[in-house]
Amino acid sequence: MNEFPIIGIHHVTAMTSSAEKIYNFFTEILGLRLIKKTVNQDDIQTYHLYFTDDVGTPGTDMTFFDFPGAPKGKNGTDSIAATSFRVPSNASLLYWQERLSQFQIEHEDITELFGKKVLPFVDFDGQNYQLISDENNAGIPGGLPWKNAPVPAEHAITGLGQILVNVNHPRTLIEVLVDTLGFKEVLTVDHSTLLEVGAGGNGGAIIVNYQPDLPLAQEGYGQVHHVAWRVKDDVSLKNWIFRLENLAYPSSGFVDRFYFQSEYFKPTRGILFELATDGPGFLVDEPYETAGEILSLPPFLEKKRTEIEGYVRPFDTTKHNLPQGKE
Repeated sequence: MNEFPIIGIHHVTAMTSSAEKIYNFFTEILGLRLIKKTVNQDDIQTYHLYFTDDVGTPGTDMTFFDFPGAPKGKNGTDSIAATSFRVPSNASLLYWQERLSQFQIEHEDITELFGKKVLPFVDFDGQNYQLISDENNAGIPGGLPWKNAPVPAEHAITGLGQILVNVNHPRTLIEVLVDTLGFKEVLTVDHSTLLEVGAGGNGGAIIVNYQPDLPLAQEGYGQVHHVAWRVKDDVSLKNWIFRLENLAYPSSGFVDRFYFQSEYFKPTRGILFELATDGPGFLVDEPYETAGEILSLPPFLEKKRTEIEGYVRPFDTTKHNLPQGKE
């Protein structure tokens, strides 16, 4: 048994064509909180926005880059194909079906995937998502509904669920997940395999789809950049770094993101994984009440604040912390 197990999903990072539009989409329609407005630490001309539950719980976080001049991505194989958001029940999916229709968000009908009810939809960039019901789900707990969300708490998004991946060579990725990262194969149906890690359930699940007939995906806005998996702390992370280096995976080594520490590595072609610590967390440099309202910079970038503020266009992110009427 691994002394430093992976706990579950930490976050998903994707690319958007517009920081402003994705802010409105996530706070006003999906009812998630902007917990952090910062920049990509490797490209300081680019916003990095973090959307979470009420307090920034690990496993509830979807983040976005808006790379200037980036092309539109193309769906295909060898890519992270879709992100799931957990909602409390099957009845919640009916609520969301009506809500998405109300806001003219393109969506499919409620369907079933590995025994869970899901509702697929897309945003203005064509980014693929699905809402997944936690009814009869067990395992990794969800987060806390954002208290200012325009969505009733009984139907609110509480975190990230199943990650959907399309690949040309599924056994290669499955072997990495099982033999290296400690996932367990749960079920294979047709050309799709469900795997879970940690305590399992929706908060620790990935679905590997064999898609040999799709063209290769092309990176750009509307696509997922990477998915991060949770590890407890620095000690656990450094153990994983040592292990991955010994296995010769292409990797970044230790990276201090201030809000968490991480390592990036490629388990197979077209897929980027990250291992990220649960802490220190997103409220380490901002009070709970006003989180996400200002441009937050980690200490090592603070000296470049004037330069950075000249790159990124300012936009107002104060309204989301005001109480919004429930619908």
